[in-house]
Amino acid sequence: MSNRRRFLQAAAGLVGASTVSRLGAAGLPEAPIQTSAATQPPLSPRDGRPYQPVVTLNGWTLPWRMKNGVKEFHLVAEPVVRELAPGMKAHLWGYNGQSPGPTIECVEGDRVRIFVTNRLPEHTTIHWHGVLLPNGMDGVGGLNQPQIKPGKTFVYEFDMIKSGTFMYHPHADEMTQMAMGMMGFLVVHPKNPDFMRVDRDFVFLLSAYDIEPGSYTPRVNTMLDFNLWTWNSRVFPGIDPLVARTNDRVRIRIGNLTMTNHPIHLHGVDFEVTCTDGGWVPKSARWPEVTTDVAVGQMRAIEFVAARPGDWAFHCHKSHHTMNAMGHSVPTMIGVDHRGLVEKINKLVPDYMVMGERGMADMGEMEMPLPDNTLPMMTGQGQFGPIEMGGMFTVFKVRDDIRPGDYRDPGHYRYPKGSVAYEWTGELAPPVRAKAPEADAQTLKVVKPKGHH
Repeated sequence: MSNRRRFLQAAAGLVGASTVSRLGAAGLPEAPIQTSAATQPPLSPRDGRPYQPVVTLNGWTLPWRMKNGVKEFHLVAEPVVRELAPGMKAHLWGYNGQSPGPTIECVEGDRVRIFVTNRLPEHTTIHWHGVLLPNGMDGVGGLNQPQIKPGKTFVYEFDMIKSGTFMYHPHADEMTQMAMGMMGFLVVHPKNPDFMRVDRDFVFLLSAYDIEPGSYTPRVNTMLDFNLWTWNSRVFPGIDPLVARTNDRVRIRIGNLTMTNHPIHLHGVDFEVTCTDGGWVPKSARWPEVTTDVAVGQMRAIEFVAARPGDWAFHCHKSHHTMNAMGHSVPTMIGVDHRGLVEKINKLVPDYMVMGERGMADMGEMEMPLPDNTLPMMTGQGQFGPIEMGGMFTVFKVRDDIRPGDYRDPGHYRYPKGSVAYEWTGELAPPVRAKAPEADAQTLKVVKPKGHH
């Protein structure tokens, strides 16, 4: 075989991870852009294999086109402005106008072709985290493919050989690009639409940022001391609620691309982990939980029946992860009497406010002056007062009258009469404290050995 023939055959096999010519660019699928931070309705499939779509919390699903039996997508890596919550925006990197990027949905057995255009100031790649595919499509820059230079478009093409819950993110300058928000969800639905079927299927990614108060760009060299812990690059009260109808079977898929683990806790139900990075968990291997720990680089899908109406808290159980930007070096002032000092301090610092001497709850009630583009550490209002949360916190709202396919916020839960904890105004019996037992009087006789003083 001639060298020329070998070259042509090799070139024909390099469809994935290759640049697209100007002629080929004319045939690129559309690259839709989304800038709204609101949860978008599910994108039902118009062609290809049928499936039940997911709902991306504060995000959306990337549209596709069918071309000669192949499902084609177009991702654009680019700088984006993401609203973390009303009152604060961050300058991040992401895909198609957002961070995280749009969710990619396809079906087991689909052949997908994903075009990736780089509009970043440096090169990038995409790794398909957890997907089984040919080695040259794995997206590790320098190892499996050339880097995608700024302004270039590469193509990834492979078959989805198993269903499950996956992610995508760069494998190029990861410390910078993932710290800047470059990540997204990839959901492969079962070929049989009745396999593991649920009524509502939610997805979101865990990410973390270190953004100084008053600034806009994350500090990418931070390893663990982050001050903003997010779900889909949103913090409470900017995270939308998850809405379900009473007795719906619900699945929530969670992916972790932060630098630490997150014990995710849901009130009001007990659930089972039904899917991991490796695939679906058989019923014989599951057990009931109310909290599941999602480690770095892991994905977990939990399932349950929303049997109890109400507004149920849903959050990471690490207490600092349910707060917004805070100063970790702030001293503990519990028990310190500020009286007499406030007037003197106000002469030097006019906006100084007493806080922390009775705990930190005062901060959730005060409206303190803040730098521009900064959020309160604890915030959010419920129907009974301040919620005193931030970061990785939202509400799972279950109602009897939610219609199928309706994900709108139904507002505050209307509690049945007599079902809310209340203040006791009657008499209180004096506390009875156990008495410490009196020590018995004993005589201690000491004998000194001979020859010792």
